[in-house]
Amino acid sequence: MNWDRIEGNWKQLSGKAQEKWGKLTHDQVDVIAGKREQLSGKIQETYGIGKDEANKQIDAFAASIHDEINN
Repeated sequence: MNWDRIEGNWKQLSGKAQEKWGKLTHDQVDVIAGKREQLSGKIQETYGIGKDEANKQIDAFAASIHDEINN
């Protein structure tokens, strides 16, 4: 999945991100604005997990929304 496409559609996808990572506030999700590194950092900070695990979750998220972006 091309992350640029996710970033470009972030306003539409931010609700999905909020569902996936419910501990992130709406303000945090808005500030992230689809930037993968910022999302990874906030997930690590909020959930107390490492970078590898955060990136694994982000990859799974990207794969799960693949159909939405391509439609």
